[in-house]
Amino acid sequence: MSDLAEGGVFARVKAADGEQAESALAAAENAQSALAATTIPERVAWLEAIAAGLREREDELADVIVREAGKPISSARAEVESAAERFERAVEEARGLNGEFRMGTTTGHEGWEAIIKPEPIGTVLCITPYNYPLSTTALQVAPALAAGNSVVLKPASKTPVSAAILADIVASADIPAGGFNFVPGHAGAIGDVLAGSDQIDAIAMTGSSDAGEHVARQSGIVNLHMELGGNAPAIIFPDADLDAAAAACTKGGLKYAGQRCSAISRVLVHESIHDDLVKRIEGEMDAYPMGDLFDEATALGPLISADQADWVEDLVIDATDRGAEIVRGGRRNGQKFEPTLLGRVPESARLVAEEQFGPVIPMTTFTDENHAIEIANSTDLALDGCVFTTGYDRALRVAERIDAGGVRINGAPSHGLGDIPFGGNEDSGIGREGIETSIEEFVRYKNIVL
Repeated sequence: MSDLAEGGVFARVKAADGEQAESALAAAENAQSALAATTIPERVAWLEAIAAGLREREDELADVIVREAGKPISSARAEVESAAERFERAVEEARGLNGEFRMGTTTGHEGWEAIIKPEPIGTVLCITPYNYPLSTTALQVAPALAAGNSVVLKPASKTPVSAAILADIVASADIPAGGFNFVPGHAGAIGDVLAGSDQIDAIAMTGSSDAGEHVARQSGIVNLHMELGGNAPAIIFPDADLDAAAAACTKGGLKYAGQRCSAISRVLVHESIHDDLVKRIEGEMDAYPMGDLFDEATALGPLISADQADWVEDLVIDATDRGAEIVRGGRRNGQKFEPTLLGRVPESARLVAEEQFGPVIPMTTFTDENHAIEIANSTDLALDGCVFTTGYDRALRVAERIDAGGVRINGAPSHGLGDIPFGGNEDSGIGREGIETSIEEFVRYKNIVL
């Protein structure tokens, strides 16, 4: 594995082949009955042990995340804490799996009494991304275990080391043998074996829309639980608090070098305030220096790969060729891409329609509310969005008209720990994620009529 902090190689992970993937699937299937027979207190004990294990190995995990994902150390530590909190949150939600009692209320069912009992769906395949290699993994694994399922974990091939440490922690949590299976490897070698197996009952996936579509085509009759690509618009009206809007758009666009599905990927600004907002965002960008990833002052690191840097560079060139102005940045050095601000980006630019996953803030003007909505909804990616205005009625009206799974008013999108369900419309996903919401996706209900 490449060391994105200091160069060279910092770890080696053996990639599983198709035969090993099939062995993991068989182990998970064989463990289903043992998992299903466990009690809620037993599952709570697993989750608490895993959360404690993550905290005990916080320094080791943070170091790994810095190196494999290229995150600044402060962000890496925050990710470890987020992962632990997600397992703890699953403890609370697991205790809510208590079923219900119902009486028959229709003709012919008079006097019927029924127990509605939640039971595990079976085996959950977790396919996790490189950008949050530990916390997003926790968001999938914790609900699956809380519901009593076997788990097969396929981490991103670029960032498997933190997931390997998680697997080691899970192995110490007294889960029945075969209940948790760590299968690192390249998607081309094992992806279809896993996704296409009839031993899988649900697939939880975070990744690109193209990858999600491929997995969906390969899968059988399973529950698909997918959070995919995003291209979140921020719509800024003239009555907005422009200082607050500038701060939110800068953080929303540059955090983790823009490599987040919920990143603000395009700023749609009323034409009358474009130049003013450009100046304010440019000023905010001073707070996002690049540097040594182990320096607490560093806010930005490299992109995950040279290919990703190529992609971002191509999008910026396309925008400038179409008339966009480079206000700040725009230069690249290997995988490092300067935080970049582009003004007057035309609607025809690819940056307006395509997911960039880079530290670029493109600003496009609109003339009125209808025009802003038209631009915002001009892409098939519909994960997140946000609107900045002091007008209450306008805020709600625009939020309802934006085609997205979630819209934040006067703030940048944020998925948090999963207490509020999130997910995308259109090509941005299937279903909604969140600890409680995901648990519901990973159980099925049996009615027992007394």
